[in-house]
Amino acid sequence: MPSGQPAAMERTYIMIKPDGVQRGLVGKIIKRFEQRGFRLVAMKMMQPGRPLLEEHYGDLKAKPFFPGLIDYMLSGPVVCMVWEGEEVVKIGRMMLGATKPIDSLPGTIRGDYCIVTGRNIVHGSDAVASAQKEIALWFKPEELVDYKLANHGWIYE
Repeated sequence: MPSGQPAAMERTYIMIKPDGVQRGLVGKIIKRFEQRGFRLVAMKMMQPGRPLLEEHYGDLKAKPFFPGLIDYMLSGPVVCMVWEGEEVVKIGRMMLGATKPIDSLPGTIRGDYCIVTGRNIVHGSDAVASAQKEIALWFKPEELVDYKLANHGWIYE
């Protein structure tokens, strides 16, 4: 990290799923993270393959919905992003809303744009450790761009 940034900075992995891409919500989701004050350090659009998706969702392999989840994630491109900021993992999850859209409050991404769990627009890391693992799975180190936002002093003390 560039000097002058607090040690509390962390990174999270956010992925806009095929339904979010197809519904034209990419810009709206990016805007929410930018307006919150988080720093985008990596982004790419891609069509992931089955092995990558099975590794990413490996903790869900025993669940009955796993095959359908993988097929759905193979159905179109995704937008992969790394965001940085203080408490970005926890705040990012709050911004996304509950996994089940019915439990998501208005003002959250899922609360504003989703109806059913199987089409919940976006994935976000659930802990700093899983964020580190997911970032390493989806991005090469050289794809992460390190820079300082010009408005950094207006966001952080």
